Amino acid sequence: MTPPLILAHRGASAYAPENTIAAFRLAHELGADGIELDVQLTRDKIPIVIHDDTVDRTTDGTGRVSELTVGEIAQLDAGTWKTEDYRGEKIPTLAQVFEELSDWLNPMGRVRPCLINVELKTERVRTDGLEQQTLNAISRYAIQHRILLSSFSPLALHRAKKINPRIPRGFLYDQTMPFYLRNALPRYWTAPQAMHPEYTMIDARYMEWARQKKLLVNTWTVDDPDQARRLAQLGVNAIITNKPDVIRGALK
Repeated sequence: MTPPLILAHRGASAYAPENTIAAFRLAHELGADGIELDVQLTRDKIPIVIHDDTVDRTTDGTGRVSELTVGEIAQLDAGTWKTEDYRGEKIPTLAQVFEELSDWLNPMGRVRPCLINVELKTERVRTDGLEQQTLNAISRYAIQHRILLSSFSPLALHRAKKINPRIPRGFLYDQTMPFYLRNALPRYWTAPQAMHPEYTMIDARYMEWARQKKLLVNTWTVDDPDQARRLAQLGVNAIITNKPDVIRGALK
């Protein structure tokens, strides 16, 4: 059985400030096969890498991401909240991530290239342009083959599919989501190549269903070695974790 890929959740976020270049670089050093990151648009429609709707939790600033310009966000410290060692770390744009990880995205020799799971962070019924701007950045760097799009929003994935159906999509969900967002209709809208369930939802019956539907299964967020081994034995395709070194060690 092929071992699952290890994707670092917001980078190696157990050790470095989440969704920063430092966290992504550390993930590479700790043996991850790729990273998971979150993308949203600034007021001036630049895709940046941040999880929350506001900058309050992970920077020294305040305000909604959608109401701040990329220039204003670039002034914020996104590292000190984690530890003083990361003072001065910034919220990167999606383009900056692609630039900084170019050696991992297109490595020389036998090193496995990076897979980037780009989560579209939106609940909008009507788009604000997030899907188009994100896909524009991916196209500009010609790394479509290194990207997996994911979202809790079937509408966002549907819009992404219409713009560029060649980039694979993963549908995110957990047990708290209403049934109508987890049933067959969202899968019809999004035509995903992968399902991204919370790890507690996965058992042998689930994996058999996924295999019958010819769907990959990428699960989140797994930091417990025993759970990682259980999921690997069931045959999941990727494990998203805050601790890529711990999960790598557990699966050796």
